[in-house]
This record gives sequence, C-alpha cells and structure tokens, in this order.
Amino acid sequence: MKTPCTRRTFLQAATAAAAALSGASFGRARPAYEPTWESLSKHPVPGWFADSKFGIFFHWGIYTVPAFDSEWYSRNMYIEGHRANQYHKLVYGPPAKFGYKDFLPMFRGEKFNPEEWALLFRKAGARFAGPVTEHADGFSMWDSKVNEWNAVRMGPRRDVVGELSRAIRNEGMKFLSTFHHQWLWGWYPTVDKTLDASDPKYSGLYGPPASGSPFNYHGYRTHPLIPPPQDFQDIWQAKVKEVIDKYHPDHIYFDSRLEIIDERRRTDLLAYYYNQSQARNQEVTLSYKQDALPADTAILDLECGRQAGITPRPWMTDDVIDWTSWCYVQKPDYKSTNRLIGQLIDIVSKNGTLLLDINPASDGVMPEPTVERLLAIGEWLRVNGEAIYGTRPWKTYGEGPTLVQSGEFSETKTSDFTADDFRFTSRWKTLYAIACGWPQGRAEVSIKSLNSNGKLLAKGEIENISLLGSDEKLAWNHDSEGLKITLPGQKPGDYAFVFKILLT
Repeated sequence: MKTPCTRRTFLQAATAAAAALSGASFGRARPAYEPTWESLSKHPVPGWFADSKFGIFFHWGIYTVPAFDSEWYSRNMYIEGHRANQYHKLVYGPPAKFGYKDFLPMFRGEKFNPEEWALLFRKAGARFAGPVTEHADGFSMWDSKVNEWNAVRMGPRRDVVGELSRAIRNEGMKFLSTFHHQWLWGWYPTVDKTLDASDPKYSGLYGPPASGSPFNYHGYRTHPLIPPPQDFQDIWQAKVKEVIDKYHPDHIYFDSRLEIIDERRRTDLLAYYYNQSQARNQEVTLSYKQDALPADTAILDLECGRQAGITPRPWMTDDVIDWTSWCYVQKPDYKSTNRLIGQLIDIVSKNGTLLLDINPASDGVMPEPTVERLLAIGEWLRVNGEAIYGTRPWKTYGEGPTLVQSGEFSETKTSDFTADDFRFTSRWKTLYAIACGWPQGRAEVSIKSLNSNGKLLAKGEIENISLLGSDEKLAWNHDSEGLKITLPGQKPGDYAFVFKILLT
C-alpha cells in the first residue's frame, strides 16, 4: 500500500494549497479543514441539501442475479440452514461448488441505460440520486485501480458509477455515492476452508479471513467488534478516496458500522472530502448512521426511521420501496404510493430529507411497479412540490391521530396517515397545511391546532387560502375552534393535498 499512501499525502498537500490560494468559496472565505472533529464541525449544511428533500438510490449488484432473500444473499448463501443457503443448493448447487463469485458472468446488465434511469429519477422529482457504489459484498461498481474486482473488469464491464454520475448530472440533479464496504470485514464466513470465501486467491472480493467473530450485527453496538486490520482499512479508505477523485460526488452516504474504522481514518477522510470539494468550489454533504460521527460534522441518517418532532439540524432517512428487500427479488412486497408520499411529507415537516432506495433487476430493467410509483410521486410533486422543495419547518410539524414512532427501524411501527393527519411546512410568509388524505363524506376540513387563540396563528393573520392543483376559490373560517376550510367540488389528486395559506 505504499503507492496509495504516497499519492494520498501528495493530494492532501495539493488540496490544502489550492484551498489556501482560492481564498473564497461560494462568496465567503473558509479555512481548509483539519482532520479533527473540531475543525470538521465547521462544515456547513449546504443550501442545496436543505432544499432538496427527496433523493433516490439503488442496490444494483451481483446479488440481483439470484434475486432471492435480499441483498444479504452474498453472505446468507454460505450460512448453513439459512433459507438463502437452502435455495442456493437447490438452484445452483453447494456453495463449495458454486460460490458467490460464480454469479459474476451472469451479472451482465445488458439493458442498463443510465440516461433512462436518470430521466426516470428526474421525472420522479428527485433532486439527487446515485448508486450503491460498493455494497458489503466487496464488488466495486466503478473503474477501480484499488480493487480488481470491479464492474469494468467483470460483470457488466462498464463504469456504472461514472456513467451514472454523468447521466444524473445531465438531468440537473446532484450525484450521490453510497458506501457499505466496512461491512466486508467479517461479512463472509471463512471457517469452512472448502468455501471460495476462505481462499486467499479471492480475498480481493471476499476480504481477508476474519478471525474470531467480528460480524455481530444485532449486538455490535454493545459488544466490541474485533477491529479490522490496518491493511483492510487501507483498502477501505483508498476506495472512497478513489471515488472522490474520479467522480466528485455531491453527497457521500456511509452505511452503519462506520465506527469500526479507526477514528484517525474517519477524520482524515472527511477532511479530504471537504477540502477536495472546497478546492473545486463544490458544496458537498456526507451522511452517517447512529453515533459513527459527531452530530455537527455531517448529516445524521436514520435507516428506515423517522423523527417524532422537528429537529434543529437537517437530517435524512434512507428507506426502501420494498418492505422485504433493498434489492430486486423475485417476489417483492411494494409499499403503496400513498404510503411513500405520506412518509415524504412527514419527514420534510420535521426538517428531514427522504432518500428512497429502489430495485433495478440484474439486466438493468427497472420493475414496472417501481416505475409506476416513481412517476406517481413525481406527478404529485409537480402539483404540490412548492410545499416540499425549499421549505423549512414551521412552528410545529402538524397534528393528527396517527402516532409516528421515532428512531431507526421504526417505519414498520408507523401506520399510514388518515384524512385527519396534517403536516405543516413553510416558506417566508406562506404556511403549507398538507392534508394526508381526502375526507370522505365531508364538505370541509378542520385544522384544530390552527385556531385563533394566538398560540400558532392570531385572528386576522390569514390573508388568503388556496388549494394547490385547484382553481376554485375557497371559503374558510378562522375561530377559536380551528381553521375550517370548505373543500372544492373535486379533489385535485389521488393522494395528499396542500392548502397554501398566505399570512400577513
């Protein structure tokens, strides 16, 4: 690893010099970032991220070939007795005869069209998008000199990350890269020496043999992990820096388990990314999960979760379009469009951003149910997007009977919203009251928290109310019981609808 270390040192010095000479970024001078938490905490949340509210990413890799179980197939196929192991034996034979690497010739992506994907993401209303750049399976989806097991040399034989970065930016969106490869340490079982995952010849894909039991998913936050060796961490770090240098992502997402990487490497990597982007006059963000980074150095990401209330700092949720898997599987269980739009509204009302994972098949075809949902979300945003993009939380996030469970992995504990659930967003002197459903058999809606007692809105503070997507003039009454709005004769859409309230 002498060459990457030398190259890294040179690039760090060059970046620091370029940043010092530039003297200004986006209209104001900022110092180069040092690899310390104190210095990194000065990195601001860029306006584009605070305004974007909705992004898309996708798990597309070797694991989409068997399309069974989940994106964990690469690991679970080696776990004796696991349903993926049983399926693998039935369809492909014993893992000792047909290992994960043997799927590579079948992962061709022959119908992969990055321009079509990027156009779909834009039509869906996403403001940033990008691929899982490397999952836990050790296969790099870019043209890598660090890892010979990559999508240019094998599988699709295309620079998936590079092609998507161009296509996504050409559609006017920011480019996202997600990294999950810290999970590679201990991902594959290496006790059984008959398995290819134990063969040093394939360690570039499967990672080095991990002694003991470093992989402990359910208890890894309370039971210390055996830390990865330095050569593993060298490669882990070099992969991320290579993507930064080649593709300049606007947002880097790290999956959980980042804390197993040495602190000095985490601070070095953040400083490298922030300094490189500053030298290019590029505003960037980085997200983390759980407590892997100090809260003020990057964006907190709650996996499959929400916040119970408004947070002072922007945050993000990454969640999936399928209830059961983050990648394409043979029998998906799709969430409804109504569910996805309601989730987006709730998250935005609390100062968050939704990053939605979708599921292209191994040949590069986007499943029709996914396309249908994305286009429906995009159509809803076309009409109601002014209540989402560029907004900020109001005095309170909303009202209604549906309880939202807070924290990561809480999404399954939160029910779909009803017509009595409202969420609020704001922009300058405009309040958006978003009704999460159309009331059946009622001629008006009543928003109780917007009563005239002055706690949230005073009498005479409302200048006008309109309904996005409707040309009808609305009648309304503001009193001590709430804000009562007469509904138009026809609803303007199939999902949530937005009252635009102009304030004096």
